[in-house]
Amino acid sequence: MASFQHSLARIAVWNLAGFNPFNQALGIPATSERVQKQAEGLALLDAELITLVEVSPIEHIDRLANALAAFGLTYEKKIIAQPHGNIHIGFLHKPELEVSDPQLIDGSEGDDPDGRQAVVVDVSVGRFKAKLIAVHLKSGRNRPEQQIRDSQCKIIGAEIARIRQTPGLTQRTILLMGDFNMIPGQDVSNFHHLGGDDLMDFVSCWDLQDRFSHILDKGRANLLDGFAVSRTFATDYVRGSLRLFPMHWTMNMGREAFRDEVSDHLPFIASFRIF
Repeated sequence: MASFQHSLARIAVWNLAGFNPFNQALGIPATSERVQKQAEGLALLDAELITLVEVSPIEHIDRLANALAAFGLTYEKKIIAQPHGNIHIGFLHKPELEVSDPQLIDGSEGDDPDGRQAVVVDVSVGRFKAKLIAVHLKSGRNRPEQQIRDSQCKIIGAEIARIRQTPGLTQRTILLMGDFNMIPGQDVSNFHHLGGDDLMDFVSCWDLQDRFSHILDKGRANLLDGFAVSRTFATDYVRGSLRLFPMHWTMNMGREAFRDEVSDHLPFIASFRIF
């Protein structure tokens, strides 16, 4: 692993909008301008580690890594195929960070037979060591979808509790991020079960409560994406550093054009002390 010269590492999460309603097996076409625009956005984000949601098809992560190399940025990839469907969760990281042992959390699709399972990886750089859990929960604003998310959140919350109780991992930071498809103040039971008996601090609910991450039509938006850190042994998180990255504005694009041409989600980014 290459040496890291900075005192902080920036960790981001972004939904790539890989779901293709016209051809779910296709995802984002290789010839699409979206590939280059997403790579441009990631280059501007310039995080040390990015959790990517809705990677579709799975080789889309290779396209992004190759396109980033054209910007002079070297990123390594970690991805594990989902057991159902063609929408995956992956990670791009700079060589200075070690991201290892990607595993699916068994049963975390809950009561959705075609749902996505959460992915957990080990992250290490300097003195910073963490378990990162990436999620893409069931979408939908009605009660049946909320109940499916409850079933998913219970499994993931139990895994968080297991990590916290495992010898050798008890003092490791736990990071939880992804497309929660949960709105703070509305999906209370989802947050309760996902919090793992009050083990997680949902910093996105507090630091970004007046912001949005999911761009809808006709000027509407909401905060569906989430970012949480474990309440104990998370002193490496720089408080107040979590922010919504205005990628559309950084790319000199209007919000509606960004939704149509890049993604209907904006990324989060936060800083962590590594020394």
